[in-house]
This record gives sequence, structure tokens and C-alpha cells, in this order.
Amino acid sequence: MNAISHNLSNKRMSQFIAERKLIAVRRDTGERKEVTYRVGVPYWASGEEFASCPVEFDGMFSELADSKGIDELQALSLASDLDGFLVKLQGKYEFYWLSGEPYFDESAK
Repeated sequence: MNAISHNLSNKRMSQFIAERKLIAVRRDTGERKEVTYRVGVPYWASGEEFASCPVEFDGMFSELADSKGIDELQALSLASDLDGFLVKLQGKYEFYWLSGEPYFDESAK
């Protein structure tokens, strides 16, 4: 099993095309940790109807299912939508750039 054909292991992704490092702070405890989101190389798995793109979220989740799309471009686009993913986690976490600045611009709300 490798990162291009599967991404349901606890091993670090061996090939990725982009990554973003952030600080995640638990709202209930104030625990801070550095997290890294990586997007792998999109691929077609043999016999699959949809293309896949591996994603990894070190420090947050031990495994994530690959993003799926009608083709490799859509799979990559969906995998790259980190903001949409983080919005779903905002009830439990606050996110910051490594500089300490808030990730989301609260004044834009």
C-alpha cells in the first residue's frame, strides 16, 4: 500500500503536492497543537468509477478517506478545500496561522 493508491494508514504520506501548517486550539481545554494538512497526487484506482486524491491531517486525524471526484481535477479540487473542512471543525477548534494570527477573518462575518 502506498500514499498514491491508498490513504487509510497511519504512515506519513510519501508524496504530496501541497501542505499547510496551522495551530489548532481546542475550545474546551485550550490545548494548542501544530497540525499539517497535506494533499497528495490524484489518481484513478483500477475498477473505480471515480478518481481519488489522498489527504492527510497530521496532528488532527490519524486517517482520512481519499477525496473522490468525477475526474482527477475534481478530486484534487475537493481535497484542496481545507477551509470548508476547517469550518466544520470550528465548533470544537479555533485555527491560527503559525504566526499566531487567526486563520479565519472574523471581521468578514
